[in-house]
Amino acid sequence: MADLLSLGYSTCPNDTFIFGGLALGAVRPQGLQFQPFLADVEVLNRKAKEAVLDVTKISLNAVIHCLKDYWILRAGGALGRGCGPIVVAKKPLSANDLLNATIAIPGRLTTANLLLELTGLHRGKRVEMSFEKVMPAVVAEKVDAGLVIHEGRFTYESLGLHLVLDLGAWWETHTGYPLPLGCIVIRRSLGRSTAEAVDRSIVASLDWAYAHSEELWLYITAHAQEMAPDVIRRHIETFVNDFTRDVGVEGEQAVRGLLQEAARLAGVSLPKVPLFWTDSLPENEVL
Repeated sequence: MADLLSLGYSTCPNDTFIFGGLALGAVRPQGLQFQPFLADVEVLNRKAKEAVLDVTKISLNAVIHCLKDYWILRAGGALGRGCGPIVVAKKPLSANDLLNATIAIPGRLTTANLLLELTGLHRGKRVEMSFEKVMPAVVAEKVDAGLVIHEGRFTYESLGLHLVLDLGAWWETHTGYPLPLGCIVIRRSLGRSTAEAVDRSIVASLDWAYAHSEELWLYITAHAQEMAPDVIRRHIETFVNDFTRDVGVEGEQAVRGLLQEAARLAGVSLPKVPLFWTDSLPENEVL
């Protein structure tokens, strides 16, 4: 088992809440140490394509590009209902008005961009930018609309923006599943025993966070883009839920369904390897 593992996660309150116990050294899993690397989720997506980090949060849409190197862990992901990305605009628009609009997006590999593609409602130009710049670009009318992720779903109205399309609601209506936005992946080369230990470590860190939320608050606010305490708390309550502790049967079905859709749109086949480290081991798999 490796002693020191690089660990990538975003600066968003749900991630700093989940991983804060490990980052601060308050949770010390036996035999493991973690070296945190905090970055925008699209940066983490691209690093996963190059297999840079041992363990990292990534968008579900990015998983299809790194399955040969990574398993999906069962804990720590962003999955739920009523938590999806949204499209907002400065003027009231209908979803059909988006067809040829110029839309700011937080990255090609984000699950938000995949969902927008799956709806078939947009064929216009997409402008990539870091997620925190999307709403300011809409306000400044540099684009017709913006694809908003993270805490933006709680703050767009305060900027005078209008909701055009809720992509999480679209997914839930069309599939019945909760929406899997992101997951934690681990290098396959580290082995199943390490994957199991990291899953246990994430759950231990989550338990510590619930028991020491006031102690963790300074770490969360030091990294959050939106500093309003109410927004930060709503963000954590929305994105950290029962699925965070274990993806569960329904969560697994949602993940597999969205990955199939991502692969279909990308024109690729999913590799015939276990997705989760807990999946059955094919006879020809070599670790």
